[in-house]
Formats: sequence, C-alpha cells, structure tokens
Amino acid sequence: MSNEFYRVAAACPAVNVADCATNADNIISMTRELAAQGVKMIVFPEMSITGYTCGDLFHSRALLDGALAALARVAEATAGLDVIAWVGLPLLRGNDLYNCAVAVNAGKILAVVPKTYLPSYDEFYEKRWFRSGINTTGTIDLGEELGVVPFGTDILVRSTLGVTCGVDVCEDLWVPMPPSTLAALGGANVIVNLSASNDVVGKRDYLMRLIEQQSAHCVAGYVYSAAGFGESTTDLVFDGKCFVAENGVMLEASTPWLRDPHSAVADIDLRALEHDRIHHTTFGDCAHRLVIPEFRIISVNQAVGESNNEIKHPFSAHPFIPEVDFERHAAEIVNILVAGLSRRLSFTGCRSAVIGISGGLDSTLALLITVRAFDSLGLDRKGIVGVTMPGFGTTGRTHSNAVTLMERLGITMREISIVKAVTGHFADIGHDPAVHDVTYENSQARERTQLLMDIANQTGGMVIGTGDMSELALGWATYNGDHMSMYGVNAGVPKTLVGRLVSWLASVTPDATEAEALRDIVDTPISPELIPADEHGDIAQKTEDLVGPYELHDFFIYHTLRHGRSPRQIFNLARQVFNGEYDDATIKHWLRTFTRRFFNQQFKRSCLPDGPKVTVTGLSPRGDWRMPSDASSRLWLSEIEKL
Repeated sequence: MSNEFYRVAAACPAVNVADCATNADNIISMTRELAAQGVKMIVFPEMSITGYTCGDLFHSRALLDGALAALARVAEATAGLDVIAWVGLPLLRGNDLYNCAVAVNAGKILAVVPKTYLPSYDEFYEKRWFRSGINTTGTIDLGEELGVVPFGTDILVRSTLGVTCGVDVCEDLWVPMPPSTLAALGGANVIVNLSASNDVVGKRDYLMRLIEQQSAHCVAGYVYSAAGFGESTTDLVFDGKCFVAENGVMLEASTPWLRDPHSAVADIDLRALEHDRIHHTTFGDCAHRLVIPEFRIISVNQAVGESNNEIKHPFSAHPFIPEVDFERHAAEIVNILVAGLSRRLSFTGCRSAVIGISGGLDSTLALLITVRAFDSLGLDRKGIVGVTMPGFGTTGRTHSNAVTLMERLGITMREISIVKAVTGHFADIGHDPAVHDVTYENSQARERTQLLMDIANQTGGMVIGTGDMSELALGWATYNGDHMSMYGVNAGVPKTLVGRLVSWLASVTPDATEAEALRDIVDTPISPELIPADEHGDIAQKTEDLVGPYELHDFFIYHTLRHGRSPRQIFNLARQVFNGEYDDATIKHWLRTFTRRFFNQQFKRSCLPDGPKVTVTGLSPRGDWRMPSDASSRLWLSEIEKL
C-alpha cells in the first residue's frame, strides 16, 4: 500500500457495560486483527472502554480508575503495532470529568481530545456527568504509568503517511459548526468520530447523509464508529454503526444490527483529497476568511504498507456511468442535453437542425436529443434534416439502421453519396484512391461536414455536432471535418455513457421497430467507416482496434481530469479495476496512446464549438479544461516507460 492511500477502520467491538477489563480485551483483539489487515488507523465507539450507558456510574471512582487501567492495557498492546487507535472513556482533569477520545500508538498515549458539545435533551443527559471540552488546551495527567499527555480541542494527530486527523465526538457532528470543520480548514484531511448514537426510526439514513455531507464540506475522509450490541437497552437500543466516507461518498458501511464484533475498512484516497483542496480554491478562501484555531500537531511515525495490497476503495471500471439508479440519472442527462440544445435553438430562432446520420452511436444519440428538443419547443420534427452520406466504407447494416431510425422518428431524410465528390477531389489534389491513408479518410469526413454546413445554409438551420467527449480527449476527429459543428450536443458525454444512454432510450421508447434499431446500433462495432468493407460486406475498420478500448480510455480520462492523477497512479488503479480483462502490457500500451494523443490533439479542443457539460468533468476550452496546445507530454510519457 503506497502512501497515496491510507487504510482506516471504523470498529465496533463487543461491549459489557462498566466491565472495563473485558472491554479492553475486546478492543485489543480487534486492534490486532485489523492491524494485520494493514489498517493504519482504527476508530472505536464513544466510551468504548466503559460503555456509553453507565449513567451515574460515571461518577464512581471505581469505574474511573478501572477505565484508566484499561486504557493503559490498550496502549501497551499497541507497542508492536503500526496503528493509531482511537478509544473512548471518561477522564478526570482536576474536578472536571470529560467524555474523551484518546489516541494510542506504539505503547503510549498520543493525545486526549474532549467532546465539545454535550447533548442534554430528549434521551440524552451528558451535562449531568461531563464538562464540555470547548476551548480547552494544555495537558492532562493520567498518572504515573501513562504520564502527562496533550489535552484539548486544539489537537490534530499527524501521521508521516500524509494523514492529519481531527476529531468529532458524536454530538459534535450534529451542530451547525462541527469541530471537524475547523479542523479540516486547519489542515486535517481525515476526521474520526467516536460515537454512541442510539437508534430510532429513520436515524441511520439521516446520519449517513450527514456524514457524507460533512466529509464533502471538509473535503476529507470521515471515519465513524458507534456503540453496538452489549450497551444497556434500559431505554435505548444501539445497532453498532460503522461508516467510512470520503468527500461526499460513502466508501464502506457495516450491516445494521450485527451482534458480533464488526468493522468497516476502506482506503482513504489522499491524493484525490489533496487535488480537490487545491483545485477548489474556495476551500482555501474559507480557511483564510475564518478565524482558525492554532492547532497543536502531534506527530506519529508510520511505515508504508505492502505495495501489493489490494486497494480497498470502490473504484469503478466505468466511472462515468452511474452504478446506482441509472434510470433516474439517464433521464437527468437527457434533460440536460435537451435543455442545452433547446435554448440554443430558441435563442437563434432556428427551426431547422441538420445532422449527419451514420447509423452509429454518436449520431443516434444526437438525433434522439434533437427530436426531444424540437418536441419541447413545439417545433415540427420535419424541421430536422437527417442526412445519410454513404461513402467508400458504408455497410448495409449501418445504412439500414440510419434509415429505419429516421423513418420511425418522422424527420426529413436526405441521402447524398459522397463517392463521386470525393473521387473528384482525389483527382483535383492528385491522390491515388487505392492508397487508404489519412488523406483518403479525412477527405471523406470533410466532404460530409461541407454538405451538412451547406444544407444548414439552405434550410436556415444549424449543424448539430455528434462527436463525444472520448473522441475529443483522443483527438479522434477530422480537423475542420466532424470536429466542427454549430452546437456539439454530445461534447460532454463520454463514449461508454453514450452507449448506455442509447440502450436506455431503446428501453423506454414505445416503438418496437425503433427500439430494435437502437439495440442493433448499440451492438454494432464502433467505426468511422472510412475504409471499404471486408469481402463479406462487414465493417473492416474498427475504432477500438486502432485507438484502443473506450472503457480504458474513459477510465484514463476520468482520473486525469477529475483528480489530476499521474500515469503511474492511473496504471496502478487500472490494473486492479480491470484485473482479468486486460494485462499490464495492454493497459500500459493504451495508456501511452491516450497520453500521447491527449497532449498532441489539444489544438482541436482549443477551438471546439459550444456544447453542454454533463458529467463532473468536461473538456471545453471555455470551461473545465484550459491547456496550451503545445504543452509537452514528455514528463508523462517518461513516467509510463518506467512502469
């Protein structure tokens, strides 16, 4: 495990109320077990050494002494473990009793952080027993065995592996300005929360949303552990909630109502958090605007784990495709695209739209969006001019699907063969038609674009671009050919998402013939069809054979744009995510292709037509991605060669 990821665990041990020695044994057992799994930081529940439901026993000297002795045993047990464990217990400081989170590591107590906000409403009575730790600082004397250690709400624990840890204790999360907010602005990138949090109907779901939102607000990891089975059920019930969230996303959540000890283990993506804090400059603005406490930093030496450990993080092989509730997200994407095109048509007063229809995925999605935009504006679909332009490589399959789709959608159809015009052009420039080189291919693409532009002039309309975001990233478009349009409706949609959207649109159309054509379009190999078909009349030129699998490229695009990852980081993630599908040599080969093309083809993106942003990332030179067209790729390519 590299120090780009940091393994954490929210742990819920067995608990026996007021039985500090047994509780310590259970904590020690889980600590050893999780440390053996490469966990570097473990968070146990609030009052995990005593139990949260001790009530007035908290003022018993026997319980307080027993808790302190148990803490010493827990600390001693960490002597040979490379782990930071956070445990909860009541601690006396003078005449004040505090509800504390205590960090232990390498056989000693690192720091004690008292709970800031004590609930004393409804079922909670904490002010009956404890003092608020608000604005406390200094030290606490834990006796001869444990010594004097840092104490206060102004403490952050910093690991040499790149984690700086801040603390909430249960109720601290529920207030308008949690301590973790200030801790994050003060440098903490992981927040731990030692909680009890009894259960009532609906509370678990609300709490999960609260944790996700706080991790997003703080641009941080959030590790939350709450009391579970074994706490007193005199008046309350506890289900042992264990959650790990990161920047708005729940990475791991324990199953509710488990009676046995359990945990949620995940790897926090430190580089992604670092990128977002740099990239989202308002995070730093907020830190500079507010009065941030002067935090004390408690440093801890930790070693880098084994590099061959599997990363425990839910990375998707298809990061642009929502994995949950896809139908709702698909409808939202379609609405974004339709709204963008509708506004452009409305503003320009165009009642005509011209689209080249090839029978491929991209032109199909663009046509379906255009039809919906016309319907939303109350425009006649006959104002949509779909033009199929057979060339040297057009196959019967794609041509048939293009015609069927246009017929079923009720638009105006035109068919113009480009063979004669391109052949004449070859003669004009002295090109041998038997030479199937880039001139042979791009001449066809530019002829098609010229026809579309001229027809748009004839009809007083606009040319709707069909190129998708993956093609833009790779520069897989003919400059001043299909690269150009008057509105690029697909510009923010990656190729993998295009395919899923067309499949979804096939599933919701009531027209069976249209649905059949759409499904066949999805199943057709992706091709520009600029090279003659094979002897069987099938597609001979397959894009993914030439430029690489789009699912790999979309993975590369996402991690390059979203988190600014280096080629080495992307390669390491890809080899885990695509394990069994692509070997290392294949991933490296296409990563090299992607990197080279991404840099070399920026000049095409620098003069893109307008088009709507759809996903979290985009390539518009006016928006998300501003890059010089002559930036060198040498640094990135040299890193790939070292893989």
